[in-house]
Amino acid sequence: MPGVPAAPDMTTQPRPVYVIGAGPGGLAVAAALRARGVRAVVVEKSDAVGSSWRGHYDRLRLHTTRRLSALPGLPMPRRFGRWVSRDDVVRYLEKYAEYHELELVTGVEVTRIEPAPEGEDGWTLHASGGRVLTAAAVVVATGYNHTPAIPDWPGQDTYGGRLLHAADYRNPRPYAGQDVLVVGVGNTGAEIAVDLVEGGAARVRLAVRTAPHIMRRSTAGWPAQRSGILVRRLPVRLVDGLSRLVTRASVPDLSAYGLPRPATGLYSRVKEGAIPLQDVGLVDAVRRGAVEPVAAVESFDGAEVVLADGSRITPDAVIAATGYRRALEGLLGELGVLDEQGRPRTHGARTSQQARGLYFTGFTNPISGMFREMAMDAEKIAKAVARQARRRTPSR
Repeated sequence: MPGVPAAPDMTTQPRPVYVIGAGPGGLAVAAALRARGVRAVVVEKSDAVGSSWRGHYDRLRLHTTRRLSALPGLPMPRRFGRWVSRDDVVRYLEKYAEYHELELVTGVEVTRIEPAPEGEDGWTLHASGGRVLTAAAVVVATGYNHTPAIPDWPGQDTYGGRLLHAADYRNPRPYAGQDVLVVGVGNTGAEIAVDLVEGGAARVRLAVRTAPHIMRRSTAGWPAQRSGILVRRLPVRLVDGLSRLVTRASVPDLSAYGLPRPATGLYSRVKEGAIPLQDVGLVDAVRRGAVEPVAAVESFDGAEVVLADGSRITPDAVIAATGYRRALEGLLGELGVLDEQGRPRTHGARTSQQARGLYFTGFTNPISGMFREMAMDAEKIAKAVARQARRRTPSR
């Protein structure tokens, strides 16, 4: 990293820190560790860095600004623009791994993490091909959007139309002239709905279970991300009140179109895990009738989709923007580091009492920006690991 002396030869360190996952979180931690002279090996089950980003839909852009989304030690190029595209994010991650000369192993999946045998420090990793790896510490960075999740709707197995998860959606070309139902009004569902309209779908409906908080991505040049950074430490009730005023001034009321303003405050919802919807065209599409909000999906019946209000519709395709699971249970076994929803109980530089040296990054989705938080976590994790390494090293 700029201003940091060149790292020593780290290949002599017999037990590296293993970083699982070569997405932005994993790469950032590995670079921060390397800058502190700690050997880090990134293990990635796919054949390249940024595999999750490579699989996202074509029109995706970061909803956070380029300047506030760079990882430690390498700015994002100005030519990427303010809102960085999916392809440019991938290019940046490739360059990042090359620039920091990261030790990267691809095509290998870590399947289980266990404490080192009794009497030894560190961790044992079991990986594909029968590999057994010994680690001084482990950083899990397998990603917030890991395993697509579709609700277990009654009748979906015999549905006569096409049902797919948003993870399998790329662009609107296959849906030109079709009637499409998008399920889920988070940022992904909203953006896919707009993409379908612009790509020539004959009809686009958006199934809504809980009305979202809608924010402008930028107002008078001021990005919503900067507001998120400023308010994230403030009391929840205060932020709820402020956001209510800002929303009413900047976002029209869509109640008449089936998208009422939520009764629960914006930051209260964030604390429950619901990130606001950043408008990239949905508001205008709803107001002109191009995207039609409808009730939530209850079940499937042959070629019909049954909605919560009792109505039935017959779309050609249903795209489920219904989120992801972290899928960490098999990897972490009985370590007791996950909560009831399968999420890590700790993140960043904090580790649980029973799992010292096991770190997590990239499993939160803060309003201040995921890339920004992963960059900050990387520095904190690297500092904590380097401190522990110095304690283990006998003084001469």
